[in-house]
Amino acid sequence: MADVCVITGGGSGMGLAAAKNMPKEKILVISGRTVSKLEGAADELRSQGYTVYCQACDTSDRESVRKLAQYAKTLGSVKNVINSAGMSPNMANGEKLLRVNALGTVYVNQEFSKVMEAGSVIVDIASNSAYSLPGFLTKLAGKSYPLAESDEAAFLKKLLKLANLAKTDYEKAGFAYALSKNFVTWYARKCAFAYGLKGIRVCSLSPGLIATDMGELEKEAGGFLIKLSAEERMGRPEELGYAIATVADERNGYLAGVDVLVDGGSTNGKEFKK
Repeated sequence: MADVCVITGGGSGMGLAAAKNMPKEKILVISGRTVSKLEGAADELRSQGYTVYCQACDTSDRESVRKLAQYAKTLGSVKNVINSAGMSPNMANGEKLLRVNALGTVYVNQEFSKVMEAGSVIVDIASNSAYSLPGFLTKLAGKSYPLAESDEAAFLKKLLKLANLAKTDYEKAGFAYALSKNFVTWYARKCAFAYGLKGIRVCSLSPGLIATDMGELEKEAGGFLIKLSAEERMGRPEELGYAIATVADERNGYLAGVDVLVDGGSTNGKEFKK
């Protein structure tokens, strides 16, 4: 039976870059909101020797995620799931960001864990924005994180209330984004222990400011991170693609329950770059 790698948000950016670093003997399933937007990426991957299938999926819709998981299972043994689908503050309001980035992660992890077997791995893509929140806000938010599995409406209400402490609409979206990605790091840790005895490894990976279309959208507001990075530059998609593929490689079997921070040092630069 063939091994299958599923990449949500695999039609562009870091998701596509990760696909290019996966072993060519694996079957790739790349998903996005519309198949038509995936075909160009699929053709590029096929020209490099990959077997690729495209599947529409809205990760903020559990049923859509369930269908993607069931489809992937028909192709072989689902070994790798890279959840890179997401939205940034310039792309959506706070509620949409929380639905896609946070609840989408819940749906992906829950639905795919049902079809995965021992020796498989889930990598949830977070962001170094997860580390940017004031400590008191992270602490308050953390008390609401378990609601994502039991009461979605209450989860959204409580996190949006925190996000709305900001002044402008963009700042509110920025807070919601940071909260959504902080949640991703927490949820990946939780899932590592929930699925670990089944042999499913789970971790998250937090990129910094990356030169993708999404990164360029946020460059004006997030450009200060460039100066805080060790080399004072944005990350390149191919660098993140390699990092993601490495973390997702099933041979990396003892890497679980942690967040891998791949941000050029910009988070730690707050301490070392004066």
